[in-house]
Amino acid sequence: MSDGANPSHGDNHGLNEAQAAAVKTLSGPMLVLAGAGTGKTRVVTFRIVNLIRHGTSPERILAVTFTNKAAGEMKERVGELLGIPKGRGGKRRGKNEKTPPAPTISTFHSQCVQILRRHAQALGYPAKFSIYDRGDQESLARGILRELRLPGTALKASEMLAIIGGWKNQSVKPEEAALEAATDKEHFAAAAYRRYQVGLFTRGAMDFDDLLLNTEVLFDEHPTIRDEEASKYDHVLVDEYQDTNGSQYRITKHLTLRHRNLCVVGDDDQSIYAWRGADVTHILNFTKDWPEAKVVCLEDNYRSTGSILDMANRLIQYNTERHDKSLLPSRPEGPRPRIQQHKDEITEAKSVVAEIAHYINFEKVPPRDIAILFRTNEQPRLFETELRAAEVPYVMLGSQSFFDRREVKDIVAYLKWIEQPDDEVALLRVINTPARGLGPTAVKLLMGRAVERGVSVWNVMTDASAIEDLKPRAKEGIQQLASLADDVRLRAANDSLAAALQTLYDRSAYSDEIVRMYDQPEERESRMASLGEVSNAIAAYEDTKKKPDLTGFLSEIALAGREMGNEKDKLAAQNAVWLLTMHAAKGLEFPIVYMVGMEQGLLPHSRSVKSGNEEDIAEERRLCYVGVTRAQENLTLSMALTRRKWGKPRPTIPSQFLYEVTGKAANPNQYRPKKKRRPIGK
Repeated sequence: MSDGANPSHGDNHGLNEAQAAAVKTLSGPMLVLAGAGTGKTRVVTFRIVNLIRHGTSPERILAVTFTNKAAGEMKERVGELLGIPKGRGGKRRGKNEKTPPAPTISTFHSQCVQILRRHAQALGYPAKFSIYDRGDQESLARGILRELRLPGTALKASEMLAIIGGWKNQSVKPEEAALEAATDKEHFAAAAYRRYQVGLFTRGAMDFDDLLLNTEVLFDEHPTIRDEEASKYDHVLVDEYQDTNGSQYRITKHLTLRHRNLCVVGDDDQSIYAWRGADVTHILNFTKDWPEAKVVCLEDNYRSTGSILDMANRLIQYNTERHDKSLLPSRPEGPRPRIQQHKDEITEAKSVVAEIAHYINFEKVPPRDIAILFRTNEQPRLFETELRAAEVPYVMLGSQSFFDRREVKDIVAYLKWIEQPDDEVALLRVINTPARGLGPTAVKLLMGRAVERGVSVWNVMTDASAIEDLKPRAKEGIQQLASLADDVRLRAANDSLAAALQTLYDRSAYSDEIVRMYDQPEERESRMASLGEVSNAIAAYEDTKKKPDLTGFLSEIALAGREMGNEKDKLAAQNAVWLLTMHAAKGLEFPIVYMVGMEQGLLPHSRSVKSGNEEDIAEERRLCYVGVTRAQENLTLSMALTRRKWGKPRPTIPSQFLYEVTGKAANPNQYRPKKKRRPIGK
């Protein structure tokens, strides 16, 4: 699952000519076009180390990427190259022990959290603002839709959040949303957007998209703060630049315009996240934004055989708006990729699984070396059925996240509320868990009074005059909550976060709640094990931070809960066949790959076909290209000639990409004059 291992190349530490050119460039803007399997991460880490060896202070370097996993791997590689001792053996650094200077390597969202922790009060937020996860967002959204008296058929909470998230990625403010709205659902969402933002603000909370948008607003409205943050760094590196959205693009500019030492690394041919705001034009127009930029193309592919790369290069040339480049093989030609047609989707699944079983049972291929890639989440059902019947072990990406488990969400909600008492979503999740006399009637009364007074629910609960008519059991429950919060905060201040968490477990009697809710001993054991994992997570956090605090821990797990990186690591540890979408497969590689369902309407997806927009098809083509370039040695593309829809078999149309990968479709690019390639370093 690496980005390609390079052979030795003389004095360049195993770097090829293009990689070395990128590493040795020490100033000015630079675009590194890094094709699939060309050693991108190697270049980024070597460049950071080279800057330090040529006199740049480590703490003056900022590198940002998109996942905690990628940031962690980058930190580890940089540490190894610089000879920094690995880890701390699980022990926290002593008070008199100096921390060696190190570059800041983080995700965009983590970096924005750090900026906002320092300056959120300039926007009216508390420094200890909460970060709402998807469940928190949906809880708030449902309340707003009820207030607007919108029936669920008019606009669902998930639809409302998707539309608002899209606007935030484009930096559209609530007051501008009505002008952007085109459909009925978007007009409803525009009406809800302002209330949603006010709801977050009054609860001292931000959602995931706010972390970027509010950082951008902060920089726009407070030039002094912007300049202060920009002055912290002399060099900025951005990994996976093709995945940046509008806010990330503008934040990067704010941080780099002063010194112009911006290095971006990415591949426009692997830009597949437009649906979540990524804008491929950022990487396509880099030299327009930075006219003096140096451009380096990494084209030597160390992952796939020559015949697989021939197919990938043929396919992607059908995209007209792209940087002119090709993947060049470093490996032998290898077996030609196969295209298979099957009678129907059942036959397709049986045939693919039969081949996989043969690989495992007779050719002794480890199951983890094989992947089945598909476009939509509905496709794997038949393959799961056949894999089970053949007793082939498999894993599927996309199962429930650890942070989505009920007991974990409850404990995290307790911690969020203890840290930020005005966080009503967190408070209302645990207000009567376990039961403490604050049932639906009492909660409804408390919420009504909070709305009347324009204050938070906890503000009402701690006002004796506001709760004097509550039943004694409810008043006692409020006292228990207040006492619990005080005890946890005191333990965190005087002992450790791990000890504070244990106090929360003890004082809330949450284990009794697990016993009450689950009858089966195995289920109880599993739920209790989840609580143990939260304890492990908070202890690990304390061991790796200079100044650990509850706010930092909550920020870390809020960001981690958004990623699949940890899940990928767990799956990789299992010796099983992978079932995953092409989106989820990005960044991975496998000796044997099956791309299934290669039919018009599946890939390219029917939405893109119906839109009539060439850029939508171009994005689907990039997704197909990502799938092809996951394969190292053997690649099979398959389709079904008929596929059931609503119980009836319907004839299918082969994907247009099948014609393109074989060169049997008219290629618009073959009639365009070839651009003269820019020499390395010019």
